[in-house]
Amino acid sequence: MGGAPWSSTHAAVHRLLRVRPLLPPGAAVLVAVSGGQDSVCLLKLLVDLRPKWGWRLHAVHCDHRWRPDSGANGEFVRGLCDRYQIPCDLAVAETAIPTEAAARQWRYQVFEKLALEQRCTQVVTGHTASDRAETLLYNLLRGSGTDGLQALAWQRPLAPASPITVVRPLLELTRTQTEEFCRQFDLPIWADSTNEDPSYARNRIRLELLPYLREHFNPGAESTLAHTAELLSAEVELLEAMTGDLYRQVVIPPSAEAPWQVQRSPLAAAPLALQRRVLRRVLQQVATAQVSFEQVEKLLALLSAPNGSQSDPLPGGAIAVVRGEWVVAGRVGE
Repeated sequence: MGGAPWSSTHAAVHRLLRVRPLLPPGAAVLVAVSGGQDSVCLLKLLVDLRPKWGWRLHAVHCDHRWRPDSGANGEFVRGLCDRYQIPCDLAVAETAIPTEAAARQWRYQVFEKLALEQRCTQVVTGHTASDRAETLLYNLLRGSGTDGLQALAWQRPLAPASPITVVRPLLELTRTQTEEFCRQFDLPIWADSTNEDPSYARNRIRLELLPYLREHFNPGAESTLAHTAELLSAEVELLEAMTGDLYRQVVIPPSAEAPWQVQRSPLAAAPLALQRRVLRRVLQQVATAQVSFEQVEKLLALLSAPNGSQSDPLPGGAIAVVRGEWVVAGRVGE
């Protein structure tokens, strides 16, 4: 772990943290460490910057039991933290977790429990600009709207109403830069074989799609896509605030006497983007499955449809019907 004690990467992250209040001075910080290059880079940066910021660092490694060497991976991370004199918890799943989505949910439960126990206010992860670009492409190809394309915000609550914040201070670094940083400081890295498995869609994006885009379209594709996600993040924040205001004006939530009601004329007079967002919010309350673009569009058509018009059944059996000035949405018979 030799090399110069300070680098341009140290300086860049230090400057960023002075501009973006992600990790306040003196904060108690839980650091998620997988042992791969991004998290090892993150850990080294936080350790080296700690004298300037006064953070209290505590590490956590999550073992999903996906690989025969996962236990050794955990011991590697513990040894790395011991050399930095940082306490480290190893969380091991009871059984192998079947999917990426389930693994993420389990990890975040581990983070919340440990953060509360250790009185940490921030959980820090090593997501990079490369991860942000991959997430944007993944969500784009799945048909996500603008909200999905904003991809990996700098910080967000760990869970709804949680006092703990997830922080991603490496979002301006690409994976190539974290690799170079680890090489510069001769840092040990644990090679995770699951990162090379093409059965995972995200791996195919990283191993096949992004290299193709870099070679044939834009050598800086990752940074460009990450900047797009950054721009979209601010725009989504604005749109969500405007949607909330309009929603409160035109939507009457259900009561014992009536189902959901949406006032047509003021909503129809609003910009189309806000119409769709308000109706998507309503559908997310009424439907029992993920809301599709087509369902929103069918509800949108009811804003100008004749009295008595109705939608196809929504997931869960609800139907939307035009009743004069209102679109009424609820279960059949309500």
